[in-house]
This record gives sequence, structure tokens and C-alpha cells, in this order.
Amino acid sequence: MKKQTRLCTALLAVTFLLSGCESVYYSTMEKVGIHKRDILIDRVEETKESQEESQEEFQSALERVTTLIDFQGGDLQETYNALNSDHQSSLSAANEVSANIDKVEDVATALFEEWAEELTQYKSASLKRQSSQKLTNTQRQFDTMLRSMRKSESKMEPVLSSLNDNVLYLKHNLNAQAMSEIKGEFTNLKRDIQQLVDDMNTSIADSNKFIEQMNSGN
Repeated sequence: MKKQTRLCTALLAVTFLLSGCESVYYSTMEKVGIHKRDILIDRVEETKESQEESQEEFQSALERVTTLIDFQGGDLQETYNALNSDHQSSLSAANEVSANIDKVEDVATALFEEWAEELTQYKSASLKRQSSQKLTNTQRQFDTMLRSMRKSESKMEPVLSSLNDNVLYLKHNLNAQAMSEIKGEFTNLKRDIQQLVDDMNTSIADSNKFIEQMNSGN
């Protein structure tokens, strides 16, 4: 059922996101029984998955640079080509993470605005108070998750820039001396990638907590 929901969400998203009309998309989804809450959970899941994929791409690039630094003979050009490919894959994965985070923030904004507006429709003061408290708790948990997402996102650009510098330098200096010359840069790159992976792990953990909270109805 969950896979069907995500497939339906994806297909309708293609139609309406191309037109740039998210509000129409949300309205159409509600007509088929898929509400903003469901879309938010799906988008958080997708963002988490894209972060995991991005981690793998950055780790692969790091291993490739390590291979070049510790080069013991063989085909330098082949190893460089593999690094260049890893860099492009890392860039693509990073762009997908950023796009997914934007989509998460968009639907959350729409959901919270709708939720706050609906509070004015309550006649029962008790139910209104409970719903208001749930809204506050959900927003607080979401803000924690979004900060984690944006923090890890901000760490991707320095890593990508460093990778790009290394790839560009090696492109025209593919020899043993060049391998030695980028060792200092490699130390910084290794540190930055590890920090990025750590921050993504925090973001993924916060995403899991948020999804669990949303699914429990709290």
C-alpha cells in the first residue's frame, strides 16, 4: 500500500510540479485520499534515501582519491577517469538531496498553515487545545529535523568544491609528483567528508524520529 501511495504521489508530482503549481498538486492528491501529512512523510523518506545514496557517492570518491594518493603503479588515467566519474555522481546525488529538502520544506509549510487555519473551526475548546498542542509538537520536531537536513546540506558544497579542485588539478598533472602535491588537500577532504557523513547520519536519525512521530499520530 505504501509503495502504491508513493508511486501515485510521484506520478502526480510529475504532472503538477512541471507546471510549478504545488497547491493544485496538493489539492488533487487530497481528492484521491492522499493528504499533505502523507506527502510529507513520503518526502522525508525520499530525502533520507537520497542522503544515504549521497553518503555512498562521497565515500566512493574518497576511496578513489586514496587510491591515487597511494598509487603504486598501473594505469593512472583509468584511476583518474573513475575519480572524475565519482565526482560527477557525487554532484548529482548532492543536487538531488537539496531538491528533496526543498520539497520537504514546501509541503510542511503548506501542512502547518492548513493545520493552524483549521484550529479556528473547532467548537470544542478541549479538542482545539489538544490539536494545537500536537501542531506545536510536530512543528518543533520538524524544525529539528530540517535544521539537521540543512546543516548536512551546507557541508556538501565545500566537499564538492574540494573534489572539483582535485579533479581539475589531476586532469592536467597526471603523474607521481602531482599525487604527492595533493596530499595536503586530501587530508582536508578526508576530514570534510567524514564530517559530512556524520552530519548526514544525524539528519537521517532525526528523520526517522520525525517519521515515527508522524506515524504514531503524536
